[in-house]
Amino acid sequence: MDLLRRAGAIAEPPVPLAKTPAQQYTDEFGLYLRQERALASTTVTYYLEFVRRFLRDRFADGPVALAALGAADVIGFVPRQAAGLPPKRAKRMTTARRSFLHYAHYRGDVLLDLTAAVPTVAHWSMASLPRSLPPDPVERVLAQCNRQTAIGRRDDAILLLLARLGLRAGEVVSLQLEDIDWDAGCVTVRGTGGHWSQMPLPIEVGEAIATYLQQGRPACASRRVFMRQKAPLIGFANSIAICTLVARALVRAGVEAPSKGAPLFRHTLATTMLQQGASVAEIGELLRHQSLQTTTIYAKVDLAA
Repeated sequence: MDLLRRAGAIAEPPVPLAKTPAQQYTDEFGLYLRQERALASTTVTYYLEFVRRFLRDRFADGPVALAALGAADVIGFVPRQAAGLPPKRAKRMTTARRSFLHYAHYRGDVLLDLTAAVPTVAHWSMASLPRSLPPDPVERVLAQCNRQTAIGRRDDAILLLLARLGLRAGEVVSLQLEDIDWDAGCVTVRGTGGHWSQMPLPIEVGEAIATYLQQGRPACASRRVFMRQKAPLIGFANSIAICTLVARALVRAGVEAPSKGAPLFRHTLATTMLQQGASVAEIGELLRHQSLQTTTIYAKVDLAA
């Protein structure tokens, strides 16, 4: 690159713009979340999105004068932002706000602890039904993968992991080559909160992954199982890519679904197991829930019982 620039073949690199005080403060908060709180990268991304929005709304590009914040500023921001958000996402926003205000108080930038001023969002647990599909549409989605192409082989393996093992999108993204034990026929799944578990690898799923590794995965130094097909040849950045893949697969198969994300297959697997006579405890074991209370929501879809 230096040679080409000296020869005048390519332009000089752009000078990076100086960060605003709000951006600088947000970056420092993100470092705190990763190093001191040890939060997952997806959680940090969500928190920073809401904090960035709050600082931009309150201070724009000017100095971040958090000492001037009062309870009225905190209370007034939440209803404005929560108005266009679903309850679960609005609840996550308030959690991020409390974490940020706790951090600002810890640094001494806020004299009073304003975390108690953040309003709560009404989001009752067990209030909704799991959004799932009947078994036939799931098989139609799986059948529409073009296994003659590298992308089709990759998507086929990913969709089978979602549909047969109920993996979360983030668990698919973080899957490493070392996590698959071909001799024992099992796969190590690294779940939320640092928990991990070994699960049996069904023949159908194992064959799809092996086909992708042999005939679809680009040659690269990464140890991730599933890779981007276009440069840069790295693993997926986050779970959003998996949810986008699922949405495209549903459209390709012409399936109308109550939701378009990866959890759709997880909910469908649990609902199908319940209809076939599996107990709530067995479903919770397959889905790797830490608490049985998390699994009991699937009991609501058994209307006859």
